[in-house]
Amino acid sequence: QAQLLESGGGLVQAGGSLRLSCATSGSASGISAMGFHRQVPGKERELVAVIAVNGYTDYGNSVEGRFTISQNRARNTVYLQMNDLKPEDTGVYYCRARGPGGYIYWGQGTQVTVSS
Repeated sequence: QAQLLESGGGLVQAGGSLRLSCATSGSASGISAMGFHRQVPGKERELVAVIAVNGYTDYGNSVEGRFTISQNRARNTVYLQMNDLKPEDTGVYYCRARGPGGYIYWGQGTQVTVSS
């Protein structure tokens, strides 16, 4: 099984930038897409961005134009560049990967806090 490890979260002022990483370890074969979701207390986990192995990307409406997802397939790692951060971007960001048969892996999450 694959394990996902996020890094790069932290505290930043509004308008600032952060870069999240998600690295896979263990058996990463068969992963067809990776991305990030975020969750705030009292709300459901929502899509932030996803990238497929063929390079196809998709973004949540609230982040499109500000966030960019990319991948290094040789390192089985994805990156989320977050620019022009807003207080409403605050939350726990979880890495998500789709494995063989549609099995979903989740990372343990990294906190992103944007102060106004």
